[in-house]
Amino acid sequence: MTSKTYSVKGMHCASCAAIITKKLSAAEGIANVDVNLATEKAKLEFDGNGMTEQALNGLIGKYGYGLVEENGPEPEAPSETTAANRVSQQKEEKLEELRQQKNRVLVALPVALLFFLAMMWDMAAKTTGALPPIPIDMATLDSIALIVSTYMVFRMGAPFIHGIVMFVRSGAASMDTLIGIGTLVAWSYSTFVTLFPRLRDWLGLPHDTWFDAAIVVIGFVLLGKYLEARSKLKTGEAIEKLIGLQAKSAIVIRQGKEVEIPVDQVRKGDVVVIRPGAKIPVDGTIAEGFSSIDESMVTGEPVPADKKTGNSVIGGTINKQGSFTFRASNVGRDTVLARIIRMVEDAQGSKAPIQDIADKVAAVFVPTVLVLAALTFVAWITIGTAMLGFSTALSFGIMGMVGILVIACPCALGLATPTAIIVGIGKGAEYGILIRNAQSLQSLSTVDTVVFDKTGTITNGTPELTDIRPADGSMTEETLLQLAASVENRSEHPLARSIVKAAGQRAIPLQEVTAFVALEGIGVTGTIGASVVRIRKPGGDEAALPDVKAMQAQGKTVVMLEVDGFVKGVLALSDTIRKESREAVDALKSMGIKVIMLTGDNRAAAGYMASQAGIDEVVAEVLPSGKADLIRDLQAKGHKVAMAGDGINDAPALAIAEVGIAMATGTEIAMESAGITILNGDIRKVAQSITLSRKTMSVIRQNLFWAFIYNVIGIPLAAGALYPLLGIFLNPVFSGIAMAGSSVSVVTNSLRLKTAKL
Repeated sequence: MTSKTYSVKGMHCASCAAIITKKLSAAEGIANVDVNLATEKAKLEFDGNGMTEQALNGLIGKYGYGLVEENGPEPEAPSETTAANRVSQQKEEKLEELRQQKNRVLVALPVALLFFLAMMWDMAAKTTGALPPIPIDMATLDSIALIVSTYMVFRMGAPFIHGIVMFVRSGAASMDTLIGIGTLVAWSYSTFVTLFPRLRDWLGLPHDTWFDAAIVVIGFVLLGKYLEARSKLKTGEAIEKLIGLQAKSAIVIRQGKEVEIPVDQVRKGDVVVIRPGAKIPVDGTIAEGFSSIDESMVTGEPVPADKKTGNSVIGGTINKQGSFTFRASNVGRDTVLARIIRMVEDAQGSKAPIQDIADKVAAVFVPTVLVLAALTFVAWITIGTAMLGFSTALSFGIMGMVGILVIACPCALGLATPTAIIVGIGKGAEYGILIRNAQSLQSLSTVDTVVFDKTGTITNGTPELTDIRPADGSMTEETLLQLAASVENRSEHPLARSIVKAAGQRAIPLQEVTAFVALEGIGVTGTIGASVVRIRKPGGDEAALPDVKAMQAQGKTVVMLEVDGFVKGVLALSDTIRKESREAVDALKSMGIKVIMLTGDNRAAAGYMASQAGIDEVVAEVLPSGKADLIRDLQAKGHKVAMAGDGINDAPALAIAEVGIAMATGTEIAMESAGITILNGDIRKVAQSITLSRKTMSVIRQNLFWAFIYNVIGIPLAAGALYPLLGIFLNPVFSGIAMAGSSVSVVTNSLRLKTAKL
């Protein structure tokens, strides 16, 4: 099965998305269709190798839509700037479309406002007498309105007329169809009664005209579409910011010379030259030199990381000082930054399960509205005529039908979920929280239990020297560490490297060691000066010493240091708690979330680390399969579980949990199994990601409420349901204003997430 992503042309509303989905889903060979109104993209999954772009457009072109493939065949050396060029081109296209919409609004809106003020003046003059009548006779006003409305309906409202044509040709109705039918009916009736007054009188038709309603509705709808498009443009700013981190060029060594080339021409294995202040173009490994590099883009740490020969560097990070060369290892789409951009793009284009509600409603919404509008007209002509007379009933019937068609716009419904998802995922990316898809974001909001792996998640994942205890007072801690590090410097054991590292951190010089011997399973020995220094595990008697016993109870690894056969001290090593772990756990508890620590380590070590982190429930000595079993047990008890881990052994549990949260400091396998990736491994972001999820879902529910409530209240008002009781009838003009306001309010509400505090 293959999948491809396409930009969708001609899609303006939720009904458009529903039509495209329906027509493509019915085609043989297409397994799944995911159309996103907010991003104006469609992701298609094919059973085989897929269909050509021409064949796909043949399926939907007759309905006024088109597809343009975004990620076509990759060049021989995929370009890191491909995404930048693509996004830049798409933005320019959207800006050009926005400019065209703005030009239409600049023409239509002043005209609409003029007629709107005239309407208000006329209504006030007739109902209150506070204003004199408009100083223009009705015949002249109708003639002017006929000319202006003809231009507005057929020139400014051309997309809406096109919507009617598409409906007649294909039976596919959209929001443009509703507006088109409503304004065309109002214009057609008004034109008839204006141009044929004798026939109007003979038929007993009302003298009312709705030129002004057609003009004002088109003006305000165009304004609403412009404001909606402008707001939607702001939702994708996260991708732009990420792309802005990429370097545009690189200096590489070709045929012994330094050559500056576009970054998309850098090849794997190229030697790249980096000077002070330069942005690193691609990922690689330092070949020569050393420097300090600002990696806050990935790690979130403000302090630059010192780098030397053999250390890795990441594309998009900034060299602060020093010059060096590195060999490119990942270029184009394989760089860390390119993968982050791709992950955010894919996530913003995905659908949350809650969106299914809106999609199902939107699919039947427009046909239902057309039926309601027709029934409203028929009801007024039949029942209304008996109560009010034919002339008045016909007038209300036309107003009711036009009002329903105008107010019942499904745009707000279609934008309710995707705009919030796009902004929420973008907000997460700014905080170093990468969300794989919308489903993960939604699922995270329901989590009531977070299970943390211990090593590398709650702890730093590497052993550190924690204790130095002299045995008899004949040596200081510094001397003990100097002797231990001098001997261990000859060993490759992880514990040995930790002891040597501790000496380096304290600037303790090492001494020369001869006759070094590694005693497998026991320790190491070597000669310093005239003394034999031995580092070994505790024996049976020594393990019972109070200090040794207490340190082992905390899960620490204890070693004895002997000089010439006499024990001179004890050193203890242990994985250490992350400095932010306690704060992260406290934050989760304050949110009412249960926290569990899960580890394959022994119970003593696990219990000690859990107590430091403030975790009350610990499950220790568990195999990887056992971790997954624990998640299943919690789920069987009704818990919604998030699993946070960083190792290969965490992958099964990460995949089974409602949401898997991987530390980017861990393995790629863990990240592939997770729905959320924390870029710098700061587990405080687990609580932040849950907060983001809850706020995003809250905004989505608000959006859906307002999208539904506009129609639930507006359609009956437009139909005239309150007229028999209160004498209230919603003018189609106000229907147009309400329709425009619904979409703008939904997008604006989603944009509030950009300023949310996590």
